[in-house]
Amino acid sequence: MRWLAFIFLLESMAYKPQVKSFFKKRFVMEHEKLDYVEFPSKDLDKTKTFFRNTFNWKFTDYGPEYTAFANEGLDGGFYKSELSVSSDKGSALLVFFSKELERTQRKIEKNGGKIVKPIFSFPGGRRFHFTDPNGNEYAVWSET
Repeated sequence: MRWLAFIFLLESMAYKPQVKSFFKKRFVMEHEKLDYVEFPSKDLDKTKTFFRNTFNWKFTDYGPEYTAFANEGLDGGFYKSELSVSSDKGSALLVFFSKELERTQRKIEKNGGKIVKPIFSFPGGRRFHFTDPNGNEYAVWSET
């Protein structure tokens, strides 16, 4: 009976983002697996607005030069910097998944993102690349 009560408690708490993040960090982290990613941001307010409006992300600020996001597939943050990341410059490319590729593209454009590689096919699906308002490049893919 205690076991069932514990499972019920965990399930009810999992709907609260801060509790879910706590349990993810404490019980799901795996040795030598990717855990966190950081990006430069020329304007943290523009960054937060773009990702909130486009992907419904939530942020936690840690002072005026850093903001973090959690529970978005991979936890991470943005730090104040005049730099930007681009696959053309040799940066890693983070790729979002979308069930509705064209709809996601419209949301990105509506919220200030710029399409830098239009939708193209590749074995297993289709994708496009975009930059956020700070010039950081990402991609979005979808199954065929």
